[in-house]
Amino acid sequence: MYSCGPTVYWNQHIGNMYAYVHWDVLVRFLQFQGFKVKWVMNITDVGHMTSDEDFGEDKMEKGAKREGLSVWEIAEKYTHQFLESFDLLNIRRPDVLPRATEHIQEQINLIKKIEENGFTYKTRTGLVFDTSKFPDYAKFGRLNLKAQEAGSRVEVDPDKKKPWDFLLWVTNQPTHIMQWDSPWGKGFPGWHIECTAISTKYLGEQFDIHTGGKEHIPVHHTNEVAQAYSAFGRQTANFWLHNEWLTINQEKVSKSLGNTLLVTDIIKKGYKPMHLRYLFLGSHYRTGLNFTWESLDAARTAYEKLAQLLTGWNKERKGERTTLFTEDLGKIDKAREKFILALSTDLNLPEALAVVWEVSKSNLPDPDKLDLILGFDEVLGLRLATQTKVLVAIPKGIEALAKKREELRKKGEWQEADKLRKRIEGAGFIMEDTAAGPKPKKKDQFY
Repeated sequence: MYSCGPTVYWNQHIGNMYAYVHWDVLVRFLQFQGFKVKWVMNITDVGHMTSDEDFGEDKMEKGAKREGLSVWEIAEKYTHQFLESFDLLNIRRPDVLPRATEHIQEQINLIKKIEENGFTYKTRTGLVFDTSKFPDYAKFGRLNLKAQEAGSRVEVDPDKKKPWDFLLWVTNQPTHIMQWDSPWGKGFPGWHIECTAISTKYLGEQFDIHTGGKEHIPVHHTNEVAQAYSAFGRQTANFWLHNEWLTINQEKVSKSLGNTLLVTDIIKKGYKPMHLRYLFLGSHYRTGLNFTWESLDAARTAYEKLAQLLTGWNKERKGERTTLFTEDLGKIDKAREKFILALSTDLNLPEALAVVWEVSKSNLPDPDKLDLILGFDEVLGLRLATQTKVLVAIPKGIEALAKKREELRKKGEWQEADKLRKRIEGAGFIMEDTAAGPKPKKKDQFY
């Protein structure tokens, strides 16, 4: 499974996290069903313009100018913010998290293949993909090509044969900070080529699932399909999944509108990360979600009620049960089948959550409710098991490492701070962002 990852020029907000929670559940469910899953997600740290096409300013350079940092420092800073949001929301990190800048040669090699197969031509802006050689270019995104507008990274490119032809390698920006030598001149890759190059490097020329937001359909994923056709003669992914957006008070989450919220902003308001995850799970990925504070309050109430039930059932447990009545076994099997059916039906998470509540209200013995729901939570990822455990004291050595890590982060020394984070995690602890600052917690107690 391949997922389009973030462009690390700014913070990733809860709208971004909405998609990744759903893809995390997809991976967990496939594993729950016995599949071996290899999840790859790219980190875009070059070549993504302020538009999603071939014009505008590179987002990484824009971020660097905004903060007075180098593009490399910007990439490091916001990759950390992205991954910390993952950890807070209990999104399992993908098996492979490759950066675009670490795979320049793979991108060059793929472009060479596309060129050798006769799908390119050169203009004053760089090497361009010739979409006229791919008859089904408009099919994937159901595009009206006549309505597409021409564009390039700096200005409209009159040399393009078709306005929707797109750049594979950019050579007309000599002041661009991130540049590499190539057969087409010094420059940098277009945004779209990295996903095709990276996905096929780690998953092969044909793999099962490709995920992304609905905004990727008309340009980015359409161009990925075209690149795959030109290089391999077929699509790379068997299935494409696209999520609808999260909105805030019915408005699209946008930095320009100033309505972005981070996971850490939610925590500062007194909510747990799992309250937000629970809210996300109450919607279908293809329907999207309108975030309001009232809806988050409702999610908090539901989550805490469920946690309270589990805690009570755990306290009542008198050792492990070894036998069940036949009718109880049947009820358990039926509940598990309903849960699996819900998620097998296009990842219907609201229906899966409904099964959890059905079990909680059933007349099954409490210990069996507990075991069944904790089994479901292997997929839902709500950290419900932590609600039934006693808090563990944090060793002084771990507290010292956490304090030193925070000092390094404040200085912007992200790589050294990350080394300490890995040491903390290696000892069985994880960092939690709280209103009072990052604090270490035992991994199995991290809500």
